Amino acid sequence: MPGFVLRRLAAGVFLLFVISFVSFVLLSVPNLDVARQLVGQAAPQDVVDAKSAALGLDRPVLARYADWLGDAVTGDLGTSWFTSENVLTAIGHRLPVTLSLMLGVTLVTAVLAFLFGVWAGVRRGAVDRFVQVLGVVGYALPGFLVTLVIVLVFAVQLRWFPAIGYIPLTTSVPGWLSTVALPILSLSVASVAGVSQQVRGSVIDVLRQDYVRTLRARGLPPWRVLFRHVLRNASAPALTVLGMQFVGLLGGAVLVEQIFGLPGIGSMTVTYTTRGDTPIIMGLVMTTVVCVVVINLVVDVLVGWLNPKARTA
Repeated sequence: MPGFVLRRLAAGVFLLFVISFVSFVLLSVPNLDVARQLVGQAAPQDVVDAKSAALGLDRPVLARYADWLGDAVTGDLGTSWFTSENVLTAIGHRLPVTLSLMLGVTLVTAVLAFLFGVWAGVRRGAVDRFVQVLGVVGYALPGFLVTLVIVLVFAVQLRWFPAIGYIPLTTSVPGWLSTVALPILSLSVASVAGVSQQVRGSVIDVLRQDYVRTLRARGLPPWRVLFRHVLRNASAPALTVLGMQFVGLLGGAVLVEQIFGLPGIGSMTVTYTTRGDTPIIMGLVMTTVVCVVVINLVVDVLVGWLNPKARTA
């Protein structure tokens, strides 16, 4: 297992390097006159050139990337060109909002998807068809449409939850729950639909195995066969899909945070990308990649624990 984890960590570090290089080069391609935006449209050209030189924009891309990478390795991601705020500090203020959404959606997805998937896989028949229909409908509906319907029903008509705004967890736990409930619900619809179908298929495949029939023939209680043997072997593929859903949710957070007015890294990405603030954008890219690497590592470790054969794959 230690060698298995080290291989995954090495792959994650290599991924960080590749994505940081590609992102930095791509951010240098657009002809966004950041220096003029900073000094004002009416500023003379010599002032704009001086600001551009101060930012290092007149230097070759590879030289600027080498400097950025050297600082990033030491934990210094620079400061924002527009607000002069430390990149790590700015992201640190917003990251807990997005992570709370992602963890909430993952928890809801794991519970509901496994319940629906196991229920459909074990019962079959009408129950199976019902869960499949729900899965197809939930996965096919556009995310923005689901979000708008949820807002109209639960925030505008019923007024059970606020439509916009965010209350930190440290300020009020009930207030925090009320502000993240609708975003979590809107992001969970497609996730539950996708993962439940994977759980259903895995449970059906495991139930057809010869060793399950042998265990039943030996007189073991059905609940013991299901929870101790079937779910252990059926959980590995479902965990992989759940990890992929978590990664996909990082993109979905951009839309949800804009609609609900949440101060997370999704809305932050939109704001600073339109400005061309390279230090902040690179910090957001690296934060996202680190989250993806950590989630994939956790999923790989769990899958390796559930299925030892996966460690040598």
